[in-house]
Formats: sequence, C-alpha cells, structure tokens
Amino acid sequence: MAWEEWEQLKSAASEQRAAQMQLNHVPLDPGGSAGGTLVSNKPVWSKAGRDVGLLRDDIDKAKGKLSDGQQGMDKDTGCLTAAAQAEVHASWETYVKNVSSRCGKLSGLFVKAGNEQLKSDESIQAEIGNLKVEYADTPAVGGKG
Repeated sequence: MAWEEWEQLKSAASEQRAAQMQLNHVPLDPGGSAGGTLVSNKPVWSKAGRDVGLLRDDIDKAKGKLSDGQQGMDKDTGCLTAAAQAEVHASWETYVKNVSSRCGKLSGLFVKAGNEQLKSDESIQAEIGNLKVEYADTPAVGGKG
C-alpha cells in the first residue's frame, strides 16, 4: 500500500468519526430556541420518584405472591424437583428483595435530585452509580453455564 493511500484512509476514518452522533453532551452552539440551557424542575423529579416508589410497591406485592406460592413446598420430602424449586425460590426471593430495595433508594434519589437541583450532575450520577455497585446482579444459580 502506498503512503498516500494510507494517509487517505486515515483521513476518511477520522472524518467518519467526527460525523458520528454524540448524545452525552450539549454542542457549544446548539442553536434553536432553547439557547443551550438545560431546564429541569422539581415536579418532574418528584413524579419520577413517586412512580419508582409505586413500582416498588408492586414488586413487594409480587414478592408476597412468590412466597405464598412456595407454601407447602418442602425440600426435605425427598423429591428432587421440590429441592431444586426451593433453591430457585431462594434465589428469586433474594433478587426481588434487592430490586425492591434498589427501587426504594432510586425513588429517594429522584426526589432528592429535585430538591437539590443546584447539585452537580456528576454528584447525582455518582449516587446512582453507587446503586449499580451495591445491587450488582449475582451470577446465575443452577442450570448450564
């Protein structure tokens, strides 16, 4: 390959990269009527917090039904299926409990974000990131890998 051809390929690649859409920032001169200002308001954050809280309520109801469905399933009956089902139930019970807790904390963060709108995006993002660490998904139980 000739050097000139290599330079052309590099130039074409850099032009393609520059033309890609990037959603994680506001352009320096966004134009339009908004003028580049971000608008956020407390009622929107509060509603998001309430909605996630309602989701938590639904998850807690489902967790109760999951436990109700487990009644009468004794893993010590000698039935291998019952023992396997009890193991799966314990795994799901823990998972649903963690999802409910995550929703509760996320709900609180949304309400807090609305109340503390002057707080930086980075600090709010860090708090949400802490939830990802605290509630990291666990490896699958049973089955084939």
